[in-house]
Amino acid sequence: MANYTVRSLDDKKQLVRRAEGLLESLALSVVYYLVWREFYRIDFGPTYYGRGKVVLIFIYFSIVVLSLRLCEGFKFGHLKFSDVFVSQILAILMTNFITFWQLSLIANVMVIVWPMLMLTAIDIVISLICCYVFTALYHGHYVPRNMILIYGNDSAIDLKFKMDLRMDRYTITKILRYDVGFEQIKKEICEHDSVILNDIPAQIRNDILKYCYHNEIRTYIVPKITDIIIKGAPDINLFDTPLMLVKGRGLTASERYTKRVLDIVLCLIVMIPFLIILAVVGIAIKLDDHGPVFYTQDRLTKDLKVFKIYKFRSMKVHSEKEETFQGAESDDPRITRVGRFIRRTRIDELPQIINIIKGDMSIVGVRPEHIADMKLHEAEIPEYSERYKVKAGLTGYAQVYGKYNTSPYDKLRMDLMYIENYSLMLDVKLILMTLRTLTKDDSTEGFDKKAEQKAMREEVIRESLKSDDNMNTGTKDRSGDN
Repeated sequence: MANYTVRSLDDKKQLVRRAEGLLESLALSVVYYLVWREFYRIDFGPTYYGRGKVVLIFIYFSIVVLSLRLCEGFKFGHLKFSDVFVSQILAILMTNFITFWQLSLIANVMVIVWPMLMLTAIDIVISLICCYVFTALYHGHYVPRNMILIYGNDSAIDLKFKMDLRMDRYTITKILRYDVGFEQIKKEICEHDSVILNDIPAQIRNDILKYCYHNEIRTYIVPKITDIIIKGAPDINLFDTPLMLVKGRGLTASERYTKRVLDIVLCLIVMIPFLIILAVVGIAIKLDDHGPVFYTQDRLTKDLKVFKIYKFRSMKVHSEKEETFQGAESDDPRITRVGRFIRRTRIDELPQIINIIKGDMSIVGVRPEHIADMKLHEAEIPEYSERYKVKAGLTGYAQVYGKYNTSPYDKLRMDLMYIENYSLMLDVKLILMTLRTLTKDDSTEGFDKKAEQKAMREEVIRESLKSDDNMNTGTKDRSGDN
């Protein structure tokens, strides 16, 4: 009965979410029609006074829906309010930019710009209202789930701290080691609404997953490397036995060529604003400490090829040696005043456009790793080099959805998810999501947070062990009474 209730609530929530997206898209389309009717219709002639305008509005509606979905603008409640709002602003800007050139093409003349700017401003106000109302509705009617985290290694508990940051969506009320026994695990699962499986052996994970699947219990699984590889494998249906093909070659030739064309075109488009930023930042760096504007360092790209990466210098001169590489902390004294700003806004990464044009990097790819870091991570994670089946990127899956201090293993998993699920639309989405990432402070957290997180993990483990001891003691006491 409980599972039926949860399923019913999920279905209702999905319908409400789709209705909200449809309502907002219709509102934006109506405003577009009003602006078009007042300021642009005269340029189109009588053809668009009748059914032609319906087609025009439908095209705008379609672009709005696709842009919002691509930018994750419909994820009310799933994402933070600020993230959804920024995503919607990106989608609105993209939609109205495309629409402006569409109207100019149809009218065979450059139409006036200010009505489109006015439309964009009104759209942003509508977006703000919708994001606020729909997010409030989500939090008002969605009760955080009573979740149990079943883990293997102690480091897997770190997931609890990440999910605790979104207690409006996730509430972990119990953590349990996998080796307490399957019967005990089943008993605990029945007392919770959903289950999280993180870093536990394959056999016990399969048993838990089958049990949860049979009983319709919502289950979250942190994937292993092999899970990600299999997920990206295409199906082969030539026989009555299902097959999945794993090639392990990265991108195909056509995907690499298409990706390279996208890199060149986008780099040429941003070249003029890049030159302006280069002049401003270069002058600021020179005035700050009179040192060089650029900083170069050996990094790794596809097939572990070494190349010189270009960045705006953000640290004091000679503060970071090749042999003694050290990650930057949030309040690192080596960072200059200008450097602190350009790191926070990611401007220090912009000279990598030169690397992209040269072919060393791509706009979207894996993070170009420092050679010393690569050797360190590969010693701990033998599969770490698998991420270099593609070129290093200015941005990427791990950069967008991870943080500066995300663990190497988590970065590897995200990079492999990008490689195994690659598409041109995924590249476009990640480029747009990079713009959203620039507004998030938590994505630049320093490595110094690791010590704090480790102390919290140890405290949780102690509390968990104490709880298990009390439970076992209580069981023995009750047995004695009987």
